[in-house]
Amino acid sequence: MRSLLAVFNVLGSLLLFCGVLYALPAITALLYGESDTAITFIAGGLLAALIGLALRFATRRFREQLKARDGYLLVTAGWLLVTAVAALPLMREIPGLSFTDAYFEAMSGLTTTGVTTLSHVDLLPHAVNLWRHALQWFGGMAIIVLAVAILPLLGVGGMQVHRADAPGIVKDVRLTPRITQTARALWLVYLGLTVLCVLGLLLAGMSFFDAICHAFTVMSLGGFSTHDASMAWFHSGRVEFVSGLFLLVAAVNFSTHFSAVRKGEPSLYLRDPEARWMLIWIGLSIAMLSVFVWQSGVYPSLGQALRYVSFSVISLATTSGLVSVDYSVWPLFVPMWMLLLGCVTSSTGSPGGGIKMFRALVLLKQSMREMFVLVHPQAVAPLKIAGSVIPNRAVYSVLAFIFVYFMTLVLLTLALLASGLDFVSAFTAVLSSLNNAGPGLGLVGPGHSWWALSDYQAWICIAAMFLGRIELFTALVLFTPAFWRK
Repeated sequence: MRSLLAVFNVLGSLLLFCGVLYALPAITALLYGESDTAITFIAGGLLAALIGLALRFATRRFREQLKARDGYLLVTAGWLLVTAVAALPLMREIPGLSFTDAYFEAMSGLTTTGVTTLSHVDLLPHAVNLWRHALQWFGGMAIIVLAVAILPLLGVGGMQVHRADAPGIVKDVRLTPRITQTARALWLVYLGLTVLCVLGLLLAGMSFFDAICHAFTVMSLGGFSTHDASMAWFHSGRVEFVSGLFLLVAAVNFSTHFSAVRKGEPSLYLRDPEARWMLIWIGLSIAMLSVFVWQSGVYPSLGQALRYVSFSVISLATTSGLVSVDYSVWPLFVPMWMLLLGCVTSSTGSPGGGIKMFRALVLLKQSMREMFVLVHPQAVAPLKIAGSVIPNRAVYSVLAFIFVYFMTLVLLTLALLASGLDFVSAFTAVLSSLNNAGPGLGLVGPGHSWWALSDYQAWICIAAMFLGRIELFTALVLFTPAFWRK
């Protein structure tokens, strides 16, 4: 009971922090003369802050360091609570928006999935549009901190298999103040790259407001846009180039960014196996799919095919979901390849979703090791990545995660099929949601808003977004009897 109250104390601090974040859209509303919208966000921020203060005050005697066991409940409850709080101003400011759709939008933002049930987003108040994009940006940073500083302590996520390579990773069994130092360093890198992205988009021709919103989207690997047509609205190769470049930057482990900046060694990127293999797979996919699309007669020239395929591959592979063209009209092989590529391409310690490249490398190496041992049963064959031996415990963790990942994909797809959704729409909706990757195909394709989903179908996708973002085990462990035993 004492641990539970300690978790509530931290949740109170989290609500207080959320209340402060409401100042950003409130100020935006005032700058653009949206006084009614400003009142909504000011009132929402005050309400969140007051509830947070009350919760902290009521549990002040139980404030203490949290153990790893408490982290599962904190991460799960915290994410669900913040999503609910973030959804409230959307319900107030968007006429006719139900709680389900508002919660879907907030969850999509905070998990950086970037799909929406809204239409005519071009007509939304500036403050509401900024709030949607800010949710992605803050969610992206929260994801990085979780992946690099918190989830390794809980024994989930990918960072624990190469913790020694990441700067400032906490190695204690408690959530110590060193996490604050790690988070501060990551925030500086994240903020600096976002500023560079804003400048790049301004130079590419975006307005200041669009540049801010899309920089939030790009650096968080989200998929929201200020326009229904997404990146296609700009009709600009320069915008696509700048966005694609920073999507690749955002998909790299932020620990690698921090180490490269701190040590002044750009060669660290080449020594990062995840970054190296990500670029290899994306490069090969762009070359192959560009030729395939051109030969299929979709575009009259290889150059035009290369432009649109390049951005689409980078966007889906990094699980961003920004759209510059309706790729659902391409031969089915192409969008399916891109969607499946998003399962494995992003690096651990980035805001990208999916299995992550490190786990994919471990799975590949383990498969090769098993075949080697079949031929040489007496051989000692340690699993190595980038010259480092991966402990068997980490290998087993990866295998378990991938099994649970695919079982979750199958079960949630069946749940959507049971609701009457067609297979392509159901499978790609769950795949995109679980990978936090943006549009799928069919009714949830790039040419459609997800408004066609029923409430039941929307909650299935919400569950997939949430489970995919917090690495599955973090939430699922709460449903085991062992967790609640003393």
